[in-house]
Amino acid sequence: MGQIRTLEAADGHQFSAWETERGAHPYALVVLQEIFGVNHHIRTVCERFAQAGFHVIAPALFDRAQRGVELDYTTDGVQKGLALRAQIPLAQTLLDVQAAARALDARKVGVIGYCWGGTLAWEAATQTDDFAAAVSWYGGGIAAHREETPHCPVQLHFGERDTSIPHTDIAAIRAAQPKLELYVYDDAEHGFGCEERASYNAQAFLQAQERSLAFLKGTLNP
Repeated sequence: MGQIRTLEAADGHQFSAWETERGAHPYALVVLQEIFGVNHHIRTVCERFAQAGFHVIAPALFDRAQRGVELDYTTDGVQKGLALRAQIPLAQTLLDVQAAARALDARKVGVIGYCWGGTLAWEAATQTDDFAAAVSWYGGGIAAHREETPHCPVQLHFGERDTSIPHTDIAAIRAAQPKLELYVYDDAEHGFGCEERASYNAQAFLQAQERSLAFLKGTLNP
């Protein structure tokens, strides 16, 4: 099972992170939270990857604004999460993501993110050199930064019925980054990979998870 540990970013900020591993772990992975914090769902995501052979760390990215945040999947939870996110500059968030990568102490580290974390995974791939692979699930902010150049292989996953990420955004990403692996799942909404949300889609989740695991293991293979 996982445990909480304390990490320190390059600017001296100390923050919590959820760490988990199971026996032999040839792969290293940073998991980036949704707008709801390092909650039960994100810890479950970490556990799945640990069972698949990953040493995993999920940094608590809201700690710079408020510690111990775990929000509900409600409209109120979304609004609270957005308000917290607005208090933290992207540059500071990326310092925390980099600290998590370095804490894994591995030659190759991957990053995977969901929702807000999905956008951050793209930013981590384009604005840092800490990662050998990046995966994003329904990252709504990627289109606005689609012209940035990733420093590692990237794989993107979107839901065909995600009303928060227009089809035009996905088309724009494809046009700007034609060599990226990009998948769109029929009948899948935003958050299709979270069993704790009404939008959970088991078929889309299983397919995206299988693709993510294959991509990460293939790219991070020691």
